[in-house]
Amino acid sequence: MREWWRGGVIYQVYPRSFQDSNGDGIGDLPGLLNRLDYIASLGVDCVWLSPITQSPQADMGYDVSDYKEVDRLFGTLENFDALIERAHALGLKVIMDQVLSHTSDKHPWFRESRLSRTNSRADWYVWADPKRDGTPPNNWPSVFGGRAWEWNPSRGQYYFHNFLIEQPDLNFHNPKVQDAVLDVLRFWLERGVDGFRLDTVNYYFHDRQLRNNPPARRPKHLPYAVNPYDMQEHKFGKSQPENVDFLKRVRKLLDEFPGTTTVGEVGDSHVGLKLMGEYTSGGDKLHMAYTFDMLGNEFTAEHFRGKMKAFFDANKDGWPCWSFSNHDVDRHVTRWAKHALDQKALARQAVAMLIALKGSICIYQGEELGLPQADILFEELTDPPGIRFWPEYKGRDGERTPIPWDAGDAPNGFTTGKPWLPIKPAHSALSVAAEDADPDSTLNFYRKALGFRRAHPALVDGDIEVFKLNEPVLAFRRYDGSESLVCLYNLSPEMVKVTVAGDAEMLFSEAAGRVKDKLTLGPNGYAFLAEGETRLTVQFKGRLKQRSSK
Repeated sequence: MREWWRGGVIYQVYPRSFQDSNGDGIGDLPGLLNRLDYIASLGVDCVWLSPITQSPQADMGYDVSDYKEVDRLFGTLENFDALIERAHALGLKVIMDQVLSHTSDKHPWFRESRLSRTNSRADWYVWADPKRDGTPPNNWPSVFGGRAWEWNPSRGQYYFHNFLIEQPDLNFHNPKVQDAVLDVLRFWLERGVDGFRLDTVNYYFHDRQLRNNPPARRPKHLPYAVNPYDMQEHKFGKSQPENVDFLKRVRKLLDEFPGTTTVGEVGDSHVGLKLMGEYTSGGDKLHMAYTFDMLGNEFTAEHFRGKMKAFFDANKDGWPCWSFSNHDVDRHVTRWAKHALDQKALARQAVAMLIALKGSICIYQGEELGLPQADILFEELTDPPGIRFWPEYKGRDGERTPIPWDAGDAPNGFTTGKPWLPIKPAHSALSVAAEDADPDSTLNFYRKALGFRRAHPALVDGDIEVFKLNEPVLAFRRYDGSESLVCLYNLSPEMVKVTVAGDAEMLFSEAAGRVKDKLTLGPNGYAFLAEGETRLTVQFKGRLKQRSSK
């Protein structure tokens, strides 16, 4: 019997922005509970909850001050229990974010650790002596800007923080730290959660020797980065080999709770795919993982083809979780807009691609409405790196704005108060109510596409064969013992013609037509062809001429 997560569809909820129930302008668990039927109507398998545990909210919940308590912004443990019960009744699994690499500086563990070098938790965080001139022990930068070291006068040492100063990193070289975070996971598993999305899963361990990172290789025409973090190859501050043994401990715990799963976020621009394979292969570590390889600006057949092929060529039993948008990157209909005639066509093609990728898939809330990136003004920002690096980097608020539920003007039924981030007119025009009533909407297309995936086992956990065709055509075969589908996509706003020899039925398509061996794919068109007794041959030798911009 297939495990539910293998090829499953995960729907990511950012609770702050999903549904507010008490008028404070911030989404909460009771609000989410009242919208679970909507999520179930999409045809997904699982809900992923971004952080809901107790936090000072310096980084919107990714700075945890109590791992075993729900933050009062979102509700109570009893609200969480009710959410789990209702989700399970609807056939939905629930996984929750666990931020284990670091805590809040308000966490009791850190409050004790920072007091002295001899207390019971003195070695629970990453502490280091200064150099003789008082400077930090090495050149490691913070992801959010500046040095990754903060001075603590009580100990006369620096502590390491990969992210904000308020987010000190735990020392996973200490077995007691590992035991403590595993105890956190057990607490939630016993409460009925179906697994975890593990934030920054490759950040748990640091180099014991605290060696300097080398500079990253950068093209000569890019002499600097918006964020100095991108100027280094992060060989020593994260992604250490000791991580593998700890992930085995995580898996051993999860195996005590049949049917549960893990999906790890691998953040490493140099070796991300390699780590994703290493962390998910062998059946004794993570169940699945994702990198940011498909969450960038590149939208070419070579890019998508290359990422899939690189992963599966190196990892026969590893398992990815692919997505095109999440709470950390600009929404994909905006990132890839220049490759489409309009955003609606791009939204439809994107999900038609996503449902056919080998692996599990994740949909970020609002993606099913075709929401573009919201244009947030500087005075509306809440995201620390956005405030720090404005305007070259505008932060993550633009993808975190509230869901527009009702038609009309903001706040569109999200709250009776003032939403914590604004709902812009472009989002109000794409409300759930309006799209639900429109048979041709992006929302109803998502339901159709996800239903098509469920109906074809080859798309869920079948194998994949990638074709090497010229741009802009992406093509691959998905197959298992019962069926074989050829999936073709025109990743451009221009029409292309592909030669497809052999008999096949066109099952699912848009802007596509076939006359004998010629398949025409219009702008952002796609086609799923069901092979008969003989395999199709697919050829495309032309190259798209770039349109001149005026």
